[in-house]
Amino acid sequence: MSALGCHGTDLPTYAEIVLRVEFTIEPFVEGQPGRHVLAAVDAVQGLGAKVEFGPFGSEFVADDSIVAAGVSALIAAAYANGATHVNLHVERVD
Repeated sequence: MSALGCHGTDLPTYAEIVLRVEFTIEPFVEGQPGRHVLAAVDAVQGLGAKVEFGPFGSEFVADDSIVAAGVSALIAAAYANGATHVNLHVERVD
């Protein structure tokens, strides 16, 4: 029996769920990411996820346990360093 009580259903294990997190952090100044952005990126990378830093948004891909910690660290670091708005989009990619 699966975790949901359904017979014969193979649910992915925790580490098999891969998610993509796309994010933007404001205030935004083109070509000059402020400390609020850099601190958030550093916080995510400190957990082992590689952040693809882009001009209009950034993203990282990781398993769900890293994403949960990464999103928490990203938000905390961004607001602690002067962010006024954090926009997140999370999607499953596996």
